[in-house]
Amino acid sequence: MKKEELKKGSIIQQVTAFFLLGVLATGLITFVSQHHISDSLVKNQLEDRASDIAEEVKLAIEEYPAYDWLIRYWYEHADSLDIEYDAGFSAETETGKKSSLLNERYPGLSLKYVSTEKLQTMPEEDRKLYAEIVYSWLTARIDQIHQANDTDYLFCVMTEESCETQFFLFSAAEPGALRGKEYEEVYTLGTTVRVGESQKNAMRLAKDGSGQLANAGKYMDYYAYFTSEGDREVFIGLTYNLTGLLAAVDRQTERNTSLAMLYQILLSVLCLGLISYYVLKPLRRVQKNIRLYKKTKDSNTVRANLAKIMPRNEIGELSSDVSDLAKEIDEYLNQIEIATAEKERVSIELELATRIQEDSLPTDFPAFPGRQDFDIYASMDPAKEVGGDFYDFFLIDETHLGLVMADVSGKGVPAALFMMVSKILVENYAMAGKSPAEVMYAINEQICSHKHEEMFVTVWLGILDTVTGKIIAANAGHEYPAIQYSDGCFELLKDKHGFVVGGLEGISFKEYELQLTPGSRLFLYTDGVPEATNSDNELFGTDRMISALNEEPAVPPEKILKNVRRRVDEFVQEAEQFDDLTMLCLEYKGNTQSDSK
Repeated sequence: MKKEELKKGSIIQQVTAFFLLGVLATGLITFVSQHHISDSLVKNQLEDRASDIAEEVKLAIEEYPAYDWLIRYWYEHADSLDIEYDAGFSAETETGKKSSLLNERYPGLSLKYVSTEKLQTMPEEDRKLYAEIVYSWLTARIDQIHQANDTDYLFCVMTEESCETQFFLFSAAEPGALRGKEYEEVYTLGTTVRVGESQKNAMRLAKDGSGQLANAGKYMDYYAYFTSEGDREVFIGLTYNLTGLLAAVDRQTERNTSLAMLYQILLSVLCLGLISYYVLKPLRRVQKNIRLYKKTKDSNTVRANLAKIMPRNEIGELSSDVSDLAKEIDEYLNQIEIATAEKERVSIELELATRIQEDSLPTDFPAFPGRQDFDIYASMDPAKEVGGDFYDFFLIDETHLGLVMADVSGKGVPAALFMMVSKILVENYAMAGKSPAEVMYAINEQICSHKHEEMFVTVWLGILDTVTGKIIAANAGHEYPAIQYSDGCFELLKDKHGFVVGGLEGISFKEYELQLTPGSRLFLYTDGVPEATNSDNELFGTDRMISALNEEPAVPPEKILKNVRRRVDEFVQEAEQFDDLTMLCLEYKGNTQSDSK
């Protein structure tokens, strides 16, 4: 898809979107925070007001000196008391008649100030009568407090230590309110209800300190500790229905939030206008000239246009930078044209060198289709376009096969040229009938006498007698070969190492013998195999190489090399390799006579 076809949005649209998101986010944060603050304020005010009402109720109860005795009596005899609710203080009520009767029995006794000691001297009938009278009087007083303070419910409860249930001692009511034991009725003496976790926690906290609020569905309860009776606690409780109040708070919060968002939007519009005029308009002119340069490469016209953009700010600096960049690009393009031509010439030469190198190695397999006494396969993967590793194999005569594995120091074209010289020398001296040690000595002298660069080559050279299976070999500083005798596994052969070829003039090399039997295999390689590195800079190593060789040790040489290469690829994965990967495998089958190629 072309760039012109891409759907684009201007900066002003994007900035506008960010402003709108900011306004929405700010509005949401404002609404949540204001709602939380308002809710907390309402609850704090409610708590203060409820605390005052609870204190007033406590004082009303404590007006009776025997209030502890009364609370205990009401709790213990709730089912047997004849309670007159909403009686008030009139003498015409049943409570008034009971009061008159008790005054007749105890002339001069002020019923409101009867002490616990006095009550204990009375017969049970009079104590019961007194408890009923005071309950009606106290309920009437609590009703007055309730009506004066506009609470939904005002009550006094007794609860056990766990606060699982509430035993209602008294509840305030509006005139004509329904009293009973059902939810949302004004509970009568002795009504017992189970409470929720919020109410339990509030009562437990109130017992240890000041009054506490508790959520109770659509209501908000307040509990204040009053006194204790044995193992039970007495609390003054208030209930408010906050639904209407909180709804009003929400409406006010929404209104204030909407106004704040409106002000932010107006301010954003003003800011966007200023940004468009002082920022985007000059930027569009810079952009127009960048596109002009992209299309025409006319730096003179572009620089003249950009010089007209005069803001003394970052945009003016940007205009100047773009102008300088256009000039530098012109100069750079000229340099690139020259460098590209040179690079193309070098690339062609490297490609030619790569083909020459590949053609110098035996790559046609099977290499000796007419021979049944051995099988051989080899491969080389250079780390760069051309590498310094090489392998070779050639028949010296009808019964002798030359095997070569070598690694030239360095990489690239110099290593490849040095490799070509080394390969030719090894083959020429071996074909002349020299032993491996003599071949090494001869090419070392030849290289040392003519080389001017600090380069050398490690070489493993072996000559196989295809009739007997004996190999005479010499190792000039190369990797240890791996050998598998018939019906066995591959293992490293730690042979005798000599010094590298081309390192020091006049040195001699030692030979050693290997005896192969039918079914034996010989594996040669360069250090690119064990030194293959993964992304964690961990080497493949000879242990993994031997494991890969023994994955299928009895298969033909070609399959063995493919197994090793696969295991190396799995190990290094995408990590870049810096060394050539060269391998050769020979399988000796025995002295079966056949024609050579």
